[in-house]
Amino acid sequence: MIRIILIDDHAVVRTGYRRLLSAEPDFEVVGEAANASEANALVQKLQPDVALVDLSLKGSSGLETIRSILARHSGLRILVLSMHDSHGHITQALKCGAHGYLTKHSEPEEVIAGIRSVVTGARVFSSDIAHLVGSEPADGNPVIQSLTPREFEVLRLLVHGESAHDIASSMHLSPKTVMNYLTLIRQKLDADNDFKLMHLAARLGMVEFGAVAAV
Repeated sequence: MIRIILIDDHAVVRTGYRRLLSAEPDFEVVGEAANASEANALVQKLQPDVALVDLSLKGSSGLETIRSILARHSGLRILVLSMHDSHGHITQALKCGAHGYLTKHSEPEEVIAGIRSVVTGARVFSSDIAHLVGSEPADGNPVIQSLTPREFEVLRLLVHGESAHDIASSMHLSPKTVMNYLTLIRQKLDADNDFKLMHLAARLGMVEFGAVAAV
């Protein structure tokens, strides 16, 4: 029996996946979590085989969640199931220890097959992003890949409209630490203002260009 936990901040999404996966004779959904603290407690208590993890969690980072639950259970297999399909998100998830990455456009059969595959030790990618794995970003600029997962998460929150204070609260950091991260990010990406950061993020698929243009 493959024991699974679901980590997603939308209860309706977790319910849908629970129904889908519980119909499989060799799957057992043993728990659900909406944020990092709930996920950490579940992993320590239940020691599941697989965690399905969304990257956009309210009040916490999916990337940081992956790192923290693996620190508590190194044998856990992580399968990301996210709306984000950019090269940067995929690369950062793998840096944090994810064993596979599926988008939420994946067919139910692909999710089921992905869970069975990661349990065997295989790496899994949904068909709509497989061509991005191991490639450079579409604009040929690999610089963003030099960001650490935490720097990437700070940038992701910034380009989605979060203030430095909000980012600090979300990531449980001090505002000064967030400002230091932003300074490092600007240096690494050669962007001396937030407008340039947003357009770079848009070109790399981290945010819809239309949303950036409207800022």
